[in-house]
Amino acid sequence: MNVASLLPHFAQSSPDKIAIFAPKKNLWSKITYESISFKKLDERSNQFAHYFLASGLKAGDRILVFVKPCTHFSVITFGLFRAGLIPVFLDPGMGTRNLLNAIKQIKPTGLIGETVMSLARLIYSDYFKSITVHLNVNQLKKMTFEESLPLLMKEVEPHDSAAVLFTSGGTGIPKGVLYTHHIFNTQRSMLQKMFSLTSSDVDLPGFPLFGLFTITMGMTSVIPLMNPSKPSKANAKYLVKNIKDHQATFIAGSPAIWKNLAIYCIKHKITLPSVKYLVMFGAPVPIKLHKDLQSFLPSGDTYTPYGATECLPVTCISGKELINQMAEKMNSGHGTCIGKPCPDVTIKILPITDCDLASEKNANWLEKQQMGEICVKSQTVTPLYVDMPEKTKAAKIKGEEENVLWHRMGDLGYKDEDGHIWFCGRKSHRLDIQEIQGNVTIAPIPYENMINELPHVSRCALIAPKQNEKVIPTLIVVPLNTLSTQEKRELSNKIEQALLAHPIPLKINHIFYRKSLPVDGRHNIKIDRIKLAKIFEGQI
Repeated sequence: MNVASLLPHFAQSSPDKIAIFAPKKNLWSKITYESISFKKLDERSNQFAHYFLASGLKAGDRILVFVKPCTHFSVITFGLFRAGLIPVFLDPGMGTRNLLNAIKQIKPTGLIGETVMSLARLIYSDYFKSITVHLNVNQLKKMTFEESLPLLMKEVEPHDSAAVLFTSGGTGIPKGVLYTHHIFNTQRSMLQKMFSLTSSDVDLPGFPLFGLFTITMGMTSVIPLMNPSKPSKANAKYLVKNIKDHQATFIAGSPAIWKNLAIYCIKHKITLPSVKYLVMFGAPVPIKLHKDLQSFLPSGDTYTPYGATECLPVTCISGKELINQMAEKMNSGHGTCIGKPCPDVTIKILPITDCDLASEKNANWLEKQQMGEICVKSQTVTPLYVDMPEKTKAAKIKGEEENVLWHRMGDLGYKDEDGHIWFCGRKSHRLDIQEIQGNVTIAPIPYENMINELPHVSRCALIAPKQNEKVIPTLIVVPLNTLSTQEKRELSNKIEQALLAHPIPLKINHIFYRKSLPVDGRHNIKIDRIKLAKIFEGQI
């Protein structure tokens, strides 16, 4: 079923219902909203589908979409789906060089973008050579069409290509992940069941692509007034207004967004009674943030689904369950609990290795409580990275059943006796330490959770800089406030004691204090440990 095929249904059943609200701020910071109904969204996306094909594009072409969140972002995207075109979504947060290399690698035939992309094509022409059709979004917004255009909805097979979504490149180069119509539809169904969403719910997506899911559930989607490529800079005052103006019930995005919201709401004693689900993804979320957020959600709960661009959702757990049942273990060095597998999702743990694994028959799966690489089998596992066969080979394992794949998440973790999955850190961030008894593999998250609970600590990162090819365990600490030399000395002593008290004691070589940590471009929350290690290799 084509991803866009549910639009005509809602256009008929709820023609005047608003599908999308898009905020606008004037010079006096007054916020107003543009909107589009389900009927208009259906009509307009159908018109765009016809226009795209008339412009020289053909079904199966890859189309680079570089459009800011607005009502026309969804119109354009659903128009591409209807025409059988394949939208390619890039994240500006990946940086200019990665972005240009991604364009060159994916070889799009068409480009739909803001005016700035015309300038980019002139300056970086070598990266845009494959593009034969370039449409300016501002011109598209002004176009008028005949009202009587026939319904266009490209018939597709379940495993036909639907879109290409790029990874953020947080632990390597960004990779183009191929999505099929079947995967999109399965994800929509899973998310709808996980959160009991109905057409009466109202969505506020901090990550723009999530709005496409909720619109196809018949929900109203409210675009938040923020720059989605800089979630840590989100203005909580505007978010509160967006939520209250439309009584949003389902709000989702990076923890960096909701951290700002928590500080603002607690300071101004604001509650958000309409919110039933506050969903955070992109990085481990500390227990304290769950508690802070729940303090002003009288009718709601926090949730931390786990997944990746290549496979989502994988697991999910509520803040209340974490606080009431998992907090003590998390804060005492067991890692971050990410919940149990979602329905129809299978998770197994693979021994830590950087080698490829062609078939499940060759997998020596670990037992419970043993840490290794998290591997997932699900209907939402994406089949490949576009035109990157070696990267695909490294990330996929062929299942025993026909046409079934496992995805290697690149994350370390383990399964406990009750079936909960515990996240311990990225595989590429592990510390392989040479001890008297032999090699010991250390994952950073369990230790960091302990340190983050100490007084005066805002955040920390356990990294693995090298000296003469030997890993030197080093901790970088961001204090809550400025510390004196004596206070730093006292805190360092407490840190060393805590690390030695862990079930696998860790002797730290160096502790450095820093005002901030480098983070990923997409969620503004994942610590860039590899970059951090390179910074400190010259200081040890």
